[in-house]
Formats: sequence, structure tokens, C-alpha cells
Amino acid sequence: MRVEPLSYIPAETTRPARGAWLIIAMLFLFMLINFADKAVIGIAAVPIMTELHLGPRQLGLLGSSFFLLFSLSAVVTGFIVNHVPTRWALLAMGLVWSLSQFPMLGSAGFATIAACRIALGAGEGPAYPVALHAAYKYFPNELRTLPTAVVAQGAGVGIMVALPVLNWVIVHASWHWAFGVLGLAGLAWSAVWLMLGKEGPLDAVAEAPGARAGLSSAFRIPYHRLLLTPTILASWCAAFGAQWGLSQTLSWQGAFLIKGLGLAQGAIGLLGALPAGASVILVVAIGWLSQQLLGRGRSSRLARGVLGGSCVALGGAAMAAIPFVPSVAAKIALTTIGVALPSVIYVIGQTVVGEITPVVQRGALLAIGTAVSTTAGLLAPYVMGSVLESAATPLAGFNRGFLICGVVMLAGGLMGTALIDPERDRLRLVRRTPAAAVGTA
Repeated sequence: MRVEPLSYIPAETTRPARGAWLIIAMLFLFMLINFADKAVIGIAAVPIMTELHLGPRQLGLLGSSFFLLFSLSAVVTGFIVNHVPTRWALLAMGLVWSLSQFPMLGSAGFATIAACRIALGAGEGPAYPVALHAAYKYFPNELRTLPTAVVAQGAGVGIMVALPVLNWVIVHASWHWAFGVLGLAGLAWSAVWLMLGKEGPLDAVAEAPGARAGLSSAFRIPYHRLLLTPTILASWCAAFGAQWGLSQTLSWQGAFLIKGLGLAQGAIGLLGALPAGASVILVVAIGWLSQQLLGRGRSSRLARGVLGGSCVALGGAAMAAIPFVPSVAAKIALTTIGVALPSVIYVIGQTVVGEITPVVQRGALLAIGTAVSTTAGLLAPYVMGSVLESAATPLAGFNRGFLICGVVMLAGGLMGTALIDPERDRLRLVRRTPAAAVGTA
């Protein structure tokens, strides 16, 4: 069986489909609201703890509760969008996000917040993979890195813009209204998407590994082979490490700045947004570099695997170094690097999976990968809360939590650097799957 080299692109798929960048703009805003929803619990952490008399472990549970159904929802929805138009799935998610915010406008207690965060997590679990699945219907493989980076940076811009705004709302109104503002933003996006959101035309184009080998566009690879592919497993390990740092920061950065470093609530909005601002620059720049390397004939292993994995590893090293630097400025700088640099893997890891997965299975694989990596979010906030609960001082607890975080990230990044090799694994998957394996996965 002859397999075309990775650089082979069918003539009809060398440019984005019509209307592609309008959809990317809407998906960018979709991810902006998504991550603002995630980040609000962190910026409101101290006011919530004060009003509800919560300890660190309880706040950690609120942070982790968001991820209780996150992974399950991501997997289930991932399989659903293999058969249902992504435009309707995205609309349903936007409505769920909005409605789950409004109960916090009342006198919400621990149980109410936890229930709403669980519902929000269920609605947001599939968000990124489904958004990418929708975007990939407009862009062929070789042109996906930059639009993926733009969609992903809705997350960074969402935090960068939302945290100062939400902190202003908290200081001048209350933490309750910070949640209400996000609910209104979600409703507004849903209304615009209902009018503008459309399905991309590239589903029927020969985009999958099997199609590049001259097989049917319905070509499938058994799921157990995909799930045991070193490239896919390694990209998920790297993303797990990055997610540990991100989810810990989303839940605890505000408390770290106030209780660990002694800053005031009114001063933390812009500082809390620093990691997101840095990630916007780094992810777009490194995403562009990755696409340029591919365009110049460099291997996907180098342009995506080594580049993405090393960013996670370097971010982990920065996190692990936080306990050993004395100054407040240095600690803030290292947390910024430790969150921003690994964000590259959210772009590169997904394009790697899309590169070697048949298009009819891509939505499910992207969702499974998100489910695997975001289990870190179920653990990291609670681990930090538990460490803080038993620490002699808040700063000592934060330092220990950052060290644990750095080790996890470093391990995941090194696995990604060593094992992500899309060309090798795509060839193996196609050669080991009979041409007749259509619809048998």
C-alpha cells in the first residue's frame, strides 16, 4: 500500500473554504467566553471564601467541581458531533454556559456554586475539541496550525480581558455580579451564532490518512489502535501537564496574589491576566513558527512534537523554580512563564491528533484527548487546597503546590518531546489497517 508523504495536499484543499475566517472569529469569541467562565472562580476566590467562610480545601473542591463532568461530557459530545452538525452543538453549549451563571446572582451558598460549576463544566467540556472540529471543516491539514492558534487564543484573550473587567465588577459591585455579566455575554454570543454559524464544507474532502493512501473518505482505523498510538498518547501526556498548571492557576492565582504575596484585591486584575497575555503572544508566534517549519519541509515531529513538548517541559521547570526565588516580581514572572509557554501544546497537540486521525473519527479523538488532559483539572485545584490547608503559612503552601505542579508538567513535556512523531505513526496506522476496514472501527 502506497502512502503519500505528509507534504502531499490534494489540489482542491490548498486554501481555506469560503467564510472560514468569519467562523474562526466567532469561535475565537466562543473560547473567550469559555475561559472567562473558568477564570471567574479564581479572581473571586477571596471574596467567596470570606462571605461563605470557606477554607482552602473547600475552595479547592469548588475549583475541582468544574471538572467533575467535564471529561465525560467531552467524550460523549465528541462522538455525537461525528453525526450531528457542529453548529447546533456549539449553540447548545453557549446556552448551557449562560444559564449556569445566573443562580449566583442570588444568595448562593457552597452547594449552589458547586452545582452550577458542575453544570458549567459539563457544558464547557466539549467546547475546545468541538470548536476545532468545526474549524477544521474549513481548513486542510497543512493550514490548520494558525487558525487553531487563533481559536485557542480566545482562551488567553478571554482571561486577559475578563479578569480586569470582572475584578472591577467584584470591587465595585460584588462577586455575584461577576457571574451575571458572564451569563449575559454567553446569551449574546449564542444569539449571534444562531444567525451566522454555518457548517464547513471539507467533511467530504480527502483529509484523513486513509484518503491520502487512496482509500475511501469513510476509511476508519479501529479506536484501540488510535488510542494506543505513541504520538496520540504523548500529546495527551503533554497536555495533561499543561492543564495541571492552567487549572491550578485558574482556581488559585487570585488567592496566591492576595494571601501568598500580600497584594490587595483591587490590584490583582491586571497581574492575574499576565499569564494569559503572555500566552496570546507565545502561542500565536510559536503556532506561526510551527506552520512555517512545516511549509519549509521540516518534519511534523520537529515542527509539532519537539516544539510543543519542549514548551511544556520548560514551563514545568519555571513552576518548579518558584519556591526557590525570594522576590515577589520573580515569583509572578515564573508563574507567567509556567502557564503561558505550555499553552502552545493546546494548539500543537490537537493538530497532531487531527493529522493522523481519519476525519470521520476526528471529533471523537479530539474530545477523548480533551477528556484525558483535563482530568488534571479535577486534581490540581484540590491538591493545592489540601497542601494549603496543612501548610504553616499560605506562602509555604503555595510554594509546595507550585513544586508539585512543576514536576507533573516537566514529566508530561518530556514525554511529548520524546514520543510525538506523526509521520511515523500515520504510516503505521494505515499499513496495519486493511483497506476494507470501512465503518468497522
